[in-house]
Amino acid sequence: MQLCKDRVVIVTGAGRGLGREYALEFARQGAKVVVNDLGASPDGSTNAAGPADEVVAEIRAMGAEAVANMDDVSDWEGSQRMVQAAIDTFGSLDVLVNNAGILRDRMMVNMEPQDWDAVIRVHLRGTFAPSRHAGAYWRDESKAGRQRVARIINTSSSAGLFGNVGQTCYGAAKAGIAAMSIIAAQELARYGVTVNTIYPTGASRHLNHLIKSGRLNPQFNAVEGFDALDPANVAPLVAWLGSTESSGITGRVFGGRGGRITVAEGWHAGPYIEKAGRWEVSELGALMPDLVARAAPNATLDGVIPAPDKAAA
Repeated sequence: MQLCKDRVVIVTGAGRGLGREYALEFARQGAKVVVNDLGASPDGSTNAAGPADEVVAEIRAMGAEAVANMDDVSDWEGSQRMVQAAIDTFGSLDVLVNNAGILRDRMMVNMEPQDWDAVIRVHLRGTFAPSRHAGAYWRDESKAGRQRVARIINTSSSAGLFGNVGQTCYGAAKAGIAAMSIIAAQELARYGVTVNTIYPTGASRHLNHLIKSGRLNPQFNAVEGFDALDPANVAPLVAWLGSTESSGITGRVFGGRGGRITVAEGWHAGPYIEKAGRWEVSELGALMPDLVARAAPNATLDGVIPAPDKAAA
């Protein structure tokens, strides 16, 4: 059974890596796919035509429908053209997968403003702009009595949710995407749109440095012959979130890695101290260390909260 039969899907950054696997899986599930990709280098400094066309050729070879789009997702008019291309080519739009991104990793003390601006623009603005245009289309469809079972699937990262040294700009953008998605889910629900976020793990040009450094260990629940870092492992989750079966699930953040799917649990209020009135600065020194000790530590890059230090206990 094809879960996305005749659904119209845009996947940004779909020329390589994770995005390519999403586009191919949607096509296998019967979707009509707009394959968006600038052909950018990993840091976004250069573009080369070809990747989007290659994926379109793969999709057509399997008997499905696809069209290439080379617009810049962070450009306001470009993202609007991309959304309109789906509507003009296939008659509608049902799913938007915001996957495009670049990396310019630097320690904060070495980062230049242009690197910060480029990463924030591609990731955060490049998620907002397509979502804004797609959301407006779905709003107008709903008001016209043609409400669609629509989906936005955004891309965050463990660097944004849990933190990673050397990725202040990338992590800030990805954390912003997760927050934006939760709010967008609340705003767009009235128009029949769900908005969810994934933080995927799969071998790509953007993860090679983490793999080589040993900070990313994919070998949990290892199965002989199974590549836990194959980006195709994440594609079924994305396709399912884009299907009509996922109705009722919105505003959530999912991890996809190997054979594991995780639901992330976001910021929430923990232990507290309180008094009837304003605290004096001199009072806090005796109380703050214990307050922090009662709170769970921050999660590691794997999203796991470390066990309490038995020695400290």
